[in-house]
Amino acid sequence: MRATLIYGAGDVRVENVPDPVLREPTDAVVRVLRSCICGSDLWPYGSKPASEHGDRIGHEFLGVVEETGSEVSGLKRGDVVVAPFVWADNTCDFCTEGLQTSCRHGGLWGADGVDGGQGEAVRVPQAQGTLVKLPVGEDSALLPSLLTLSDVFSTGHHCAVTAGVDPRTTVTVIGDGAVGLSAVLAAKRLGAERIILMGRHKARTDLGVEFGATDVVAERGEEGVEKVRELTGGDGTHTVLECVGLEPAMDTAFGVVRDGGTVSRVGAPQYEQVSMGFPLFMRNVTLTGGVAPARAYIDELLPDVLDGKIQPGRVFDRAVSLDEVPEGYQAMADRQALKILVRP
Repeated sequence: MRATLIYGAGDVRVENVPDPVLREPTDAVVRVLRSCICGSDLWPYGSKPASEHGDRIGHEFLGVVEETGSEVSGLKRGDVVVAPFVWADNTCDFCTEGLQTSCRHGGLWGADGVDGGQGEAVRVPQAQGTLVKLPVGEDSALLPSLLTLSDVFSTGHHCAVTAGVDPRTTVTVIGDGAVGLSAVLAAKRLGAERIILMGRHKARTDLGVEFGATDVVAERGEEGVEKVRELTGGDGTHTVLECVGLEPAMDTAFGVVRDGGTVSRVGAPQYEQVSMGFPLFMRNVTLTGGVAPARAYIDELLPDVLDGKIQPGRVFDRAVSLDEVPEGYQAMADRQALKILVRP
């Protein structure tokens, strides 16, 4: 089959790889209907050391079950399923606590001999615990929005939930990428009435306004902090959703959070330390967030997608074939595309 491999910074190729086969009785083989390129894929795309051997890549996909192992129940050939961006048994103590990202028997796509999602098919370990059956056909118009449950919308939701967003809280979202826009949509879904979106790409912030943002702040740094403070009577917002992953974004988050408020970070951190010294201690600011346990949220979010109450799939602004994936990476890296949908 064909699949995407990354050989180093700026070097993504689509090549022939062995077809996936069942290795364990808990496996399934899934034919991919839709996958996508994640903003976090751009970090290795920009910095991975060159290698003679490419690594599989991609962690967001939905598809059709083609084969199941002898210990997999509840799934059968022909089922349309979505896979969270980590695989997990969904039965260990961490999973039952809603932290499937720490599953004792789980792991990452594209690592340790496991297929990446940007290909024609995937061997899914722990299939019964990982895959979520979708009540739609292979040609459903809802596939893009359903795919966001794999990662990007679930991550935005995780950011809002861990920050404590509800109808009583004001919100600042930092970042107008796909995760930031998903966080706006998630905050609106949770009842927030005041959502300030910090971003400077008008096409993206316009979508953010359609998703529920009430204000847009294009300024950055201290100027951006002053603008948010001005909009909030000098106080800042109760919650801040940091969806970038860079240190300046964290500094901005601490600058715009209200005393006693909460900053949640879900942008993959490209820094080693967070500066939370005595001034933030005196302001009683809480820092939370982390990697999103998407599997914990899919059952809750799925009905609203199926009913059309939310359309998180609108973050996809370009679709490519599998062979066009290298061009898709370049388009996202060049900020010519918000998020790339892949149709194998």
